[in-house]
Amino acid sequence: MPHLRVNHVDLYYEFHGPETGELLILNNGVFMNTASWACQLPDLAKRYRVLTYDMRGQGQSEHPDSDYSLDLHAEDLVALMDALGLAKAHMVGTSYGGELNLLMGLRHPERCQTLVTIASVSHSDPLLAAMIERWHLAATLGNGPTFFRLIYADTYSEGFLNERPDLIPMAEKRYAELDLPAAVRLIESFQRFDVTAELGQIQIPTCIVSAELDLLKPRKYGEIMHQAIAGSEFHLIPGAGHVVVLERAAEVNTLILGFLAKHPL
Repeated sequence: MPHLRVNHVDLYYEFHGPETGELLILNNGVFMNTASWACQLPDLAKRYRVLTYDMRGQGQSEHPDSDYSLDLHAEDLVALMDALGLAKAHMVGTSYGGELNLLMGLRHPERCQTLVTIASVSHSDPLLAAMIERWHLAATLGNGPTFFRLIYADTYSEGFLNERPDLIPMAEKRYAELDLPAAVRLIESFQRFDVTAELGQIQIPTCIVSAELDLLKPRKYGEIMHQAIAGSEFHLIPGAGHVVVLERAAEVNTLILGFLAKHPL
């Protein structure tokens, strides 16, 4: 399995799609890994050279016992791009990965052709902060399935849960293997994140996607970003919760492909 040591951490990565395609980097949600993009890769990799990777603390990458931050993840990503000889890419991210995209646009704009930010925020208002504090406390209990049981109602729409009764046992099994100390550090990284006052500095073509039924990071956050980032697009996907990349994969993929086609490398 391909790993590279960059910025003092071992990162796992994969390439998909044609070698001659424009580069597209997928940035994971907080507890996602490279496999979590299964609903996007078949469509995106038909045209684009897609790089998926696990951030420090995620999946098959190293989980160092030290503080994480989204600025540090951005430094890791730039170092990974440098090591792989990649100059510039389309950046697509959901939730935590979308928040990383904002930092890439602010701190490393020369590495970004476009930004697609899905179900993300630029800061946390009190309700979101309270929900994430519950996540933090749940993660410290040290039991993966219990952790999942205490947070999943925040992330899925009721309709999707009715459609997919198999989801809960499948997800519980995956969370049983989650590195909870690393999850705590990732949550703490998010709790420190606030770039709303800087959004006006982003000059990269930006597409912001919110989900109509997202309880965790509702549309108001997408609208805040859209109003602050000049020339940005805003799209609301109906009938979906926070995990919109799974619940409404076809719609998400169509939005990504349409936006990227307007801003080629």
